[in-house]
Amino acid sequence: MCAMARPRKPLLSRDRIVETAGRLVDEEGLDALSTRRLAAELGVSGPSLYNHFRTKDEILDAVADAVSAKIDLSMFDPDDPRDWRTALHDWALSYRAALADHPHLVPLLARGPGRRPAGLKVADAVFGAMVRAGWPPAQATHIGALMRYFVTGSALGSFARGFVDDESAYDPADYPHLGQAHRLAEHREKVDEGAFTTGLRALLDGLGAQYEKHEKHVHVSGGTEA
Repeated sequence: MCAMARPRKPLLSRDRIVETAGRLVDEEGLDALSTRRLAAELGVSGPSLYNHFRTKDEILDAVADAVSAKIDLSMFDPDDPRDWRTALHDWALSYRAALADHPHLVPLLARGPGRRPAGLKVADAVFGAMVRAGWPPAQATHIGALMRYFVTGSALGSFARGFVDDESAYDPADYPHLGQAHRLAEHREKVDEGAFTTGLRALLDGLGAQYEKHEKHVHVSGGTEA
């Protein structure tokens, strides 16, 4: 009697679990993910998931980290010619694009990297690049936090979608300056992209002014600032 041949690929793997869990969250939101639902989608028994992950939270962490891994960090490489301001600009665009592709995961990513390896690599790359550029370590930490607040905040929701497309909702007697507010949702992408670009430019302009003051201070004092 011949033994049944083993499948060439295992029925289950960490990558397959993460990919399927990510698809569920993308399509239906965080609340749609449960170990029972995930096991059903994978065509396996629930307990088999625990051979790869101890809890649902560990699965979610892995899904979130897979998104962080998509963020471009090449601009923070020591050999990259971009200055710190251009690097932050280009990174912010990549960061926001990664979040825009997975909006349901933004609340989870906004909490910070925790123990997630890819998320920690992002934080490490930003901090290291800012310190190399001459920012004091404390300020480099503040910049990393500021950028996370700004990018994740912009990805958490749409300003334009916060307004309905019903002109009657904005009676000029009550809202004299919202006569065109009903058109915002129609131009959502343009409005939200414009707001992000404007905010990023203003943020970097402000950091640039702080950087110049710091550089002058270091030059005059002949030392460094903690």
